Amino acid sequence: MEHYTALSPYLKQRFGCKVYKLSLSAGCTCPNRDGTLGSRGCIFCSGSGEFAASGAASIPEQLEQAKLILGKKAQSSRFIAYFQDFTNTYGEVSRLELLFLQAIAPDDVVALSIATRPDCLPEDILRMFSRLREKKPVFVELGLQTMHEATADYIRRGYPTPVFDAAVQTLHARSIEVVAHMILGLPGETPEMIVQTARHLGQVGVDGVKLHLLHVLHGTDLAQAYEKGLVPILSMDEYITLLERCLAVLPPRVVIHRLTGDGAKRDLIAPLWSADKKRVLNEIRRRFDADGVIQGSGWKP
Repeated sequence: MEHYTALSPYLKQRFGCKVYKLSLSAGCTCPNRDGTLGSRGCIFCSGSGEFAASGAASIPEQLEQAKLILGKKAQSSRFIAYFQDFTNTYGEVSRLELLFLQAIAPDDVVALSIATRPDCLPEDILRMFSRLREKKPVFVELGLQTMHEATADYIRRGYPTPVFDAAVQTLHARSIEVVAHMILGLPGETPEMIVQTARHLGQVGVDGVKLHLLHVLHGTDLAQAYEKGLVPILSMDEYITLLERCLAVLPPRVVIHRLTGDGAKRDLIAPLWSADKKRVLNEIRRRFDADGVIQGSGWKP
């Protein structure tokens, strides 16, 4: 049984072969770190740019480095150039466009994915997206995390939810696909509030979703709150139950890009069970089978 619309088979069907992401860095910062909105980032952000390549290397060098990390899997495959860390539209358009063009220049790169903020999409950036879209598909990843304003204030997201909603519509008007991030287990949120965020993503019309478990990482303000006993952490069973409820209210057409997060083990404080990714994914599959999970079973337009 196919419980949900998974990313890997979706990409294989769309591009005709196995597709992997190559994590790259544009060397950008974030308005939540450079003093524009704040200086410490979101409460859960470690600021390490965990899995992206070094922004000091050229884009061709970063592509090759990322392929080396994949090893044999990179052979006879195609790739998505993924600008992952920080806010990748927060800079001069001329510089960013050059980097993005270099990233999609190779024939084996089939698409471009850019992680950014919905409040960092000025008109010149949008025009750049349209130019890039003429060459290869463009995905834009936006970190909503939650639709609830009180939680957004607590995590220092830095923009109200209607800004996200408007960004989705603006990007869709330019045929840009939108992938939204949401975090399950944010402090103060009930299961019902978490499910409301998932339902909201379906209603606003996102194309894909990344579902993340709240991680507590060294070097974050969240870690300080956790040490004071202010941050309850989900058990694996609780997380999977929430995951099932969120999938139920997401439309079947929405591609699920991720079922859980991958906090760097060297920085992980809690929950420690999340460090064993293979065990977690196996338990998710077991539960989905046992519970008969079907994405969209509770979806209402």
